[in-house]
Amino acid sequence: MKIAILNGGGDCAGLNAVTRAVVLRAENYGWEVLGIRYGWDGFLRSDVIGLSFEQVENLVGVGGTILKSSRTNPAKRPDGFNTIIENSKKLELDAVICVGGDDTLGVAAELYKRGLKVVGVPKTMDNDLSSTDYTFGFDSAVNEAVHAIDNLRTTAESHDRVFVVEVMGREAGWVAAYAGIASGATLTIVPEEPFEVEKVVSFVKERIGRGHGATIIVISEGATLSNARIDNDGKLDEFGHPRLGGIAQYLAEQIERATKHDTRVAVLGHVIRGGSPSAFDRVLSTRFGIAAVELVREGKFGTMTSLRGTKIVPVSLEESASKQRLLDPEILLTMKILSH
Repeated sequence: MKIAILNGGGDCAGLNAVTRAVVLRAENYGWEVLGIRYGWDGFLRSDVIGLSFEQVENLVGVGGTILKSSRTNPAKRPDGFNTIIENSKKLELDAVICVGGDDTLGVAAELYKRGLKVVGVPKTMDNDLSSTDYTFGFDSAVNEAVHAIDNLRTTAESHDRVFVVEVMGREAGWVAAYAGIASGATLTIVPEEPFEVEKVVSFVKERIGRGHGATIIVISEGATLSNARIDNDGKLDEFGHPRLGGIAQYLAEQIERATKHDTRVAVLGHVIRGGSPSAFDRVLSTRFGIAAVELVREGKFGTMTSLRGTKIVPVSLEESASKQRLLDPEILLTMKILSH
C-alpha cells in the first residue's frame, strides 16, 4: 500500500511528530509513505518526497514541518479538485492523510466526496475545531505565551507600566483565555465577547487609583469593538480570512491617551506558533498519527482523528469542518472572576 501525508494552513508545534508517527506505523505494515510538500499547493503540482523512518526518527521534539505548508485553496484554482484527484491516481496513492485546521479539513471533506480516500488529523494552535477536545499546537502555544507574559510582568512591575499583550485567535479566544488564566493576567479580552474601549480604560484608571500601576492585558488578535475588527492591511487569504493584527496597538494608544500612564504593546504572534512542542503535544501528535494510519488500514475514509476525553476516536470530516468551537461559558466566567 502507498499512502501520502500533507500539512495545510499555518504551522504549529507537533506537525513533525505526526509525520514521524505516521511513517513509523506505516512501516510496521510494510507500506510506502510519500510526503506532499507545501500542502494543497504541492498536491496540485505533485511535489512529493519519499519518507522513511530514518528521515523522521528524531523529529518528535522539532517544531515546524519538514513537509512545508501553505494556505492554498484548490477551490480557487482552475479545476483544482480534479487536478488533485488525477495527481493522486498518477502517484498511485491508496490513501492520503491530511493534517490541518478547518479550512484544510474542509477541502479534504470535499475531495472525499469526489472520491479521494482521505483521513484527517486536526491541527490548529487556536484549539477551535468543534469535533475534538484538544488540537496539538495549542498547549505549546499557551506555554510559550505564559512564559513571555511572566517575563513581561517583571518589567511591568519594575516601571509601573501597562502592557497590552496580543496573541493569535481569530474567532475563538482559547489561547488568550488559557494564557491569561495561567499567567495571572489582570484582564483578558477574547473574540467571543466584544468589548468597549471606555470600560477597559475605566478598569485601568481604577487600578491606578488603587496604586496598581502595573497591569497586564491579554487580548486575542480577533477581538472586536463596536462590531468591527482592526485589520492589519485588509488583505484576504485564499479562504477569505483577513490578516489580523493591530488591536493591541489601538487599545494601548487609547489607554495611554486617557490615563497618561506609560502603556506598551507586545505582539507575541508567530513567536508562540513556532518552537518545540510541549510534552503534551508530542504525545497527542504521536497518538493522532498512529490513529490516522489505523483508520486507513480499517478503510474508515472521510473521517478525522479526535480526542474525546482521553480516547482517540474517529469523527466525520464533514462534521469537523462545519462548526467552530468557541470558548464555553465556564471559561468565560473564570476569566471574569480573575479580572482584578
